[in-house]
Amino acid sequence: MGSCLSTPRGVDVTELDRQRHKEAEKQLKEAIKMATQVKVLLLGSGDSGKSTILKQMRLIHKLPFSPQEIETFRQLVFDNLTRGMKYLLDAMEDMDLKVAEENISHVDLVENAQDLRDNEPFPMSYYEPLKTLWMDPNVQKAWERGNEALLYFFSSLDRLFDPEYVPEEQDIIRCRARTIGITETTFELRDHQMLMVDVGGQKSERRKWIHCFQDVTSILFLVSLSGYDQCLVEDRDANQMQDAMTIWDSICHSQWFKSTSIVRFLIYYSSGQSPEMTRSFWQILFLNKNDLFEKKIPTSDIKNHFPDFDGESGDVRAGREYFKRRFAKLAQKAGRSKEREIYIHMTTATDTAMLRVVMAAVEGQSYFYSLSDNPTDTCSEFQSELSYSLLSYTSIRSSPPLPLCHPSTCLILPLSNRTLNGFLLPQHRPSIKS
Repeated sequence: MGSCLSTPRGVDVTELDRQRHKEAEKQLKEAIKMATQVKVLLLGSGDSGKSTILKQMRLIHKLPFSPQEIETFRQLVFDNLTRGMKYLLDAMEDMDLKVAEENISHVDLVENAQDLRDNEPFPMSYYEPLKTLWMDPNVQKAWERGNEALLYFFSSLDRLFDPEYVPEEQDIIRCRARTIGITETTFELRDHQMLMVDVGGQKSERRKWIHCFQDVTSILFLVSLSGYDQCLVEDRDANQMQDAMTIWDSICHSQWFKSTSIVRFLIYYSSGQSPEMTRSFWQILFLNKNDLFEKKIPTSDIKNHFPDFDGESGDVRAGREYFKRRFAKLAQKAGRSKEREIYIHMTTATDTAMLRVVMAAVEGQSYFYSLSDNPTDTCSEFQSELSYSLLSYTSIRSSPPLPLCHPSTCLILPLSNRTLNGFLLPQHRPSIKS
C-alpha cells in the first residue's frame, strides 16, 4: 500500500502545481518575517531631528558607518560650517544687524563657499574668516536665536581644520543634511528585528510618506520644541511648530493608521484557513531639542507666536506643558482609533545617554508585540529593566531630565485596548505611567 501522501500512479505534478507551491512557501516566509519584524516610521517636519535619532540608533546598536559614509560626514561638517554661517548672516539681515566693517570681506568668501571634494582637507583659507566672523558681536546676537550645532562646530575649529581630521561620533550625530528619499535601517533586537524608516520632512518630500505606511507597527513623530519661533527652511512664511501640529493632526486622523489587518499564513498553510486579526500600532511623540528650548525661552516669549499660551514669560516647564497639551488634544480629538497607544517624551537627540534610555523604552514597547504566554509577566519584566536603566541613567547625571516616567516628561493617553505582538488583547497594561 502506498503512502497516503504519495502522488497517484500516472498523475504528474504540473508546472502550475509547482508554481502554487512556490508561491505558498514565499507567502509563508513573508508571514514569518512580518511576525518577527517591527516597522517604525520616523516622521516629522524638516529639522526636527529624525536623522539624528537614526544615527544615534546605529551607534547604540553598534552598526558601524562605512568609510564612504564617514567621508560624507566629513564633507557635511564643512558644509554645516559654511551654511551655518550663511544662516546667521541671513538672520542678521532680519534683525537689521551688520558685521563689523573689517569682516565684510569674509562674508563674500563664505557666501561663495564650494563643496569639498573626496579626501580634500578643509581649506585653510576659510579658517580665519570663519573664526573671525564667529567672534563678531552681531553674529553672536544672531546665534542666540538658536542653533546648538553651530556652537559645537565653531568651538572646535582647530580640530576640524587639522589635515588629518576624521569625524568623531558627536560630529556625526550633530552634522545635518536634508533627508532626500527613503532610508531603511534594520536593527537586530532580542528575538525580533526593528526596521526604522526615515523619510524626508520637507514639504516636497511628504508625498513619499504614503509609500511607507504599509505594515507600520509604530510611528515615531519628532517635533522641534525650539522651533516655536522659527520658520521652515523651505518656507519662511510657515512656523515650524504650527507645521508640526498640522502634520500630527493629519496622522492622528489618517485612515491608514486606524487599524490594519494581517493574515496568519502559518495557520492558512497548515489547515487551509485564513483568519484575520486586527493589528494596532503605537504612536510615539518626541518633543525634541529640549536643551535648546531651555536656552531659548528666557529671551524668546512663546506668547509672541502662540497668543493663547497662559504661562509666565521664560517659564520652561510651563512652555513644555503647553506644547504637550496642544499635541495631546490633537490626538484625543482623533479618538475614533481606539486601539492606539500614544506616548509623549521630552528628548534631546544629541544626548546619547538619554537616547539610549528613551530608545530602550521604544524598543521595549515594540517588544510587547512579541508573542508571550503571560503578557503580565512580559510587562513586569520590561518595567524592571526600564527602572534599572533609569536608575543607571540618574546615577551618571547630576540633573537628569527623567525622560520616561516622571509626570513632567511622559504622558500616556488612556485608550481602551492594549496590544501584544500587534494583536488586540484584554486590559494588560504596562505599569510605566504617570
